[in-house]
Amino acid sequence: MVRADRWVLRRYRGRVHWVTLGRDAGKEALPGLVNGLIAQLDPNRAVTFTDARQAADQLAAILAKGPRRLLILDGSMNLLRAFSLGDIKLRGLQWYGDEGVLLTLSQTTQLGPEFTTSQFEAFRATIIPVDAAKPVQVVFARNRDIVTSTFGDYGIRQVNGQWYGYFGGVSYQRTDVGEQYLPHTRPGLFAVRLSDNSVKSVDHPAREDDWRDWLIDADGKVAATLEMSRTTGNWTITGPTGKKIASGIQPEGDAGLVALGHDGTSLIYDAKNNDGVEQWYEIPLDGSGEAKEILSDENIDRIYTDPTNGRIIGYLQGGADGKPMFFDPAHQALADKVAKAFKNLHVTLADWTPDLQHLLVQTSGTGDSGSWYNLDAAQLHATGFGLERPEIGPEAVGPVSDFTYKAADGLDLDGVLTLPPGREPKNLPVIVFPHGGPADYDAVAFDWWAQAFASRGYAVFQPNFRGSTNRDEEFVHAGDGQWGRKMETDMSDGLAALARQGIVDPSRACIMGASYGGYAALAGVTLQHGLYRCAVSVAGVADLSLMYRTDYDESGQSTVTKRALLAQLGPRATFDDVSPRRFADKADAPILLIHGRDDTVVPFQQSEKMADALKDAHKPYELVDLGSEDHWLSRSETREKMLEAAMAFIEKHNPPD
Repeated sequence: MVRADRWVLRRYRGRVHWVTLGRDAGKEALPGLVNGLIAQLDPNRAVTFTDARQAADQLAAILAKGPRRLLILDGSMNLLRAFSLGDIKLRGLQWYGDEGVLLTLSQTTQLGPEFTTSQFEAFRATIIPVDAAKPVQVVFARNRDIVTSTFGDYGIRQVNGQWYGYFGGVSYQRTDVGEQYLPHTRPGLFAVRLSDNSVKSVDHPAREDDWRDWLIDADGKVAATLEMSRTTGNWTITGPTGKKIASGIQPEGDAGLVALGHDGTSLIYDAKNNDGVEQWYEIPLDGSGEAKEILSDENIDRIYTDPTNGRIIGYLQGGADGKPMFFDPAHQALADKVAKAFKNLHVTLADWTPDLQHLLVQTSGTGDSGSWYNLDAAQLHATGFGLERPEIGPEAVGPVSDFTYKAADGLDLDGVLTLPPGREPKNLPVIVFPHGGPADYDAVAFDWWAQAFASRGYAVFQPNFRGSTNRDEEFVHAGDGQWGRKMETDMSDGLAALARQGIVDPSRACIMGASYGGYAALAGVTLQHGLYRCAVSVAGVADLSLMYRTDYDESGQSTVTKRALLAQLGPRATFDDVSPRRFADKADAPILLIHGRDDTVVPFQQSEKMADALKDAHKPYELVDLGSEDHWLSRSETREKMLEAAMAFIEKHNPPD
């Protein structure tokens, strides 16, 4: 199986800069936001940043403490430019050459009754030149015929000495009397010259009821276009000349563009093969050959691409033991040495120069709350330059390890066990902490939620239940139709296995999670019984029928979306059988519901209806309204509010001592 749902970014002209894109697991800070970088601007004082990039001898960083600002500094840490961010949510930060940075921000926007959803997370790209004399501009803001939001980021390219950003954009049309209206929301592709924010149309939107995606080559031209029917799942891929080079049908929408091949003459795309397994295929861009399966035995967690041309240069294997794989043997040898040097920690190759002579390495795990190193390949010497959480020293980080066990039906499973620092792992109170998705997994690394509770004396177990993406395709699809069933018992089977080894006291257990993990927490005390003293659901699903209707309607009642939902959830007639809301009167432990009203993934209504059902059933519960917060807990103050509420609730109902 191959899977590429996470990415590492970027490098430019031999100078290092970096960014990380997060997972939609519900408990991450937000997609695109690095947890924190400490830069030593003053040898005697650490200044906390939430994000940073480096290009040539310049650094761009997001100041985290106090009013949030973007700072652009020179190599001597002299301030070149500052830009206030306010409460806008940061989603991405990247350099365009040495000239400036491109910030991607978002806001939850209320929509009118003519749309399929009442709320939308609107993304805006902001051009910030290094030269403070030049104006800050929002992409598309100069063009009144395009909505001032971006609908997809397709990369930055240098063409004829000019830097261009490639974005999806939605166009207005005008009536005969000049009034603007929005005929549809299907994005076209636009090139934006970043020096002056001028816009040029590159490709038109998809046909009605279709969906379209693009890959851009090194010259800023469209190398490949994918178009898929949202009704039938029929899809085609055309090459740079418009010639069809691949086609097929994926009724559940399981096909997409991955990247250009590593030499730039081919295309890599993914689709299900004849056995129904997701697979990567490579085909020449000129259509001169047949598509061939590649990497058929690999479980791929993310890909590495060259951001200057969109070509694949390697990938990260999935699973707890996955390692970076590069096509260049010299690069692979270096990656192996890095992994060996930090063998007892979770290691991420965050960024590197094109010749791979300098790398940024991020580590975390037992005794490490998040560290950054600049590695000189020639000297094989790593210099530490940043700490993500300097106030959490090595002695305060609980041990993190892999825990393997079997499900009741014999399926091999694993999870991540975080233990309290400095405490014997015997008969500990425990929190079962399933991840979101459910198509995701937890790795043996520092997790801020898990460590927060471990610091209070709890063991925290994060099970990679069936349906998680840490294994092959068969394991992923073993979760189909198993919400509230075997996926749920996989979690309690892990609890039982920990108890058999004497690590935890099963009579002192709670369950907590966000997004799908929030659903699992609710199911643990409504569909299951006698296991947990309390449950905490953050932005969790309570009613599968409501979730299905919401997702289906917001897709414009796409048949492809409908099939995909039913494939994962099972027949609609069974939804109520595994919906915690329908079993509120069976709840056997207190429940804490935490939710933001600007959640565009799992609407606030889910927790609201669960609260109403618990109230009607006279069951103990609390509802914490996070106000205008989104699904990813993007703001630090609401993350703190969430954690404080969850901690107080669990300590009340399941004291650590």
